[in-house]
Amino acid sequence: MQQAIEQARAGLARGQSPFGAVIVRGDELLAAGHNEVWLRADPTAHAEVVAIQRAAQAAGSINLSGSAIYTTCEPCPMCAAAIHWARLDAVFCGATIADAAAAGFRELSLSAAELYSRGGSQVRLTAGLLAAECAALFDEWRRAGGRAY
Repeated sequence: MQQAIEQARAGLARGQSPFGAVIVRGDELLAAGHNEVWLRADPTAHAEVVAIQRAAQAAGSINLSGSAIYTTCEPCPMCAAAIHWARLDAVFCGATIADAAAAGFRELSLSAAELYSRGGSQVRLTAGLLAAECAALFDEWRRAGGRAY
């Protein structure tokens, strides 16, 4: 999770929103990414999607079975679905969707856990990993003059 936090801070340094993610397979770091929405002018360039794109390229496959993603915030429904479609085994997240909404992001009130449960996904979700440190990224972002989308 610490590497995901570092990714979020790298994104902040580039004027991006405070989200970071890394994908690992065993002890191997497959990919890392931060939010690139403003950089790419792409509303789908969330940290999780960026990391999935890079991991699939590194693995030479869209099937990332045997891998896990660590993300600084609970995945939004779009990212949770991308995690499912990439066949990641597990997602570990820090801050909550409520934390992101409180910071001004237009979050849907559908949790990743509910989406996975209702959709029958096999992705294992572990929430609250370094939650306070991840939620503090929103404060860093506000102090840097960040803007939500």
